[in-house]
Amino acid sequence: MDHTDHRLLALLSRDGRASVSTLAATLGVTRATVRARMTRLREAGELLGFRAVLKSDLADRPVRGIILIEIEGTGADRVLRTIAKMPEVEAVHSTHGRWDLVAELGADTLETLDVTLNRIRRIDGISRSETNLYLSTRRG
Repeated sequence: MDHTDHRLLALLSRDGRASVSTLAATLGVTRATVRARMTRLREAGELLGFRAVLKSDLADRPVRGIILIEIEGTGADRVLRTIAKMPEVEAVHSTHGRWDLVAELGADTLETLDVTLNRIRRIDGISRSETNLYLSTRRG
C-alpha cells in the first residue's frame, strides 16, 4: 500500500458512503483510479467492507477490553494507523511507560475479538502485547 491507499482508507473510515467522485477530488486522482484502488484493496483483504458506526454500537458491544502494545523500532505511527482501521478498535492511545500503545476493543463475540487480536499481533513491528478483557463496568 502506498500513501494514496492510506489516504483513501482514512477517508473511507470517516465516511464509508463518500462518493467515488468526492474521494477522487479529495485525493487528486481520477474516479477510475479510486475504483481500481478500492477493488485492489478489497481483493487484498485490506478493505473488508463498509458500515455505519452508531454511538450505541460502541457502548453495547458485549465483549470489551484493551490490548497493550510494545513496538520495536520507529514504526509506532504506522502500527497506530493500521490498528485504528480495524472495526473492533474503538480508540488507540499513545502512552508513556512500558507500553507504546493502548487500543480499546469491542466485539460481539469472543471469537471476533480473538481474530482481531491475532491480526494486531501479526502487524510488523509489534514485539509484545498483553490483553485484558473487561468483566464488568460500573458507572457512577
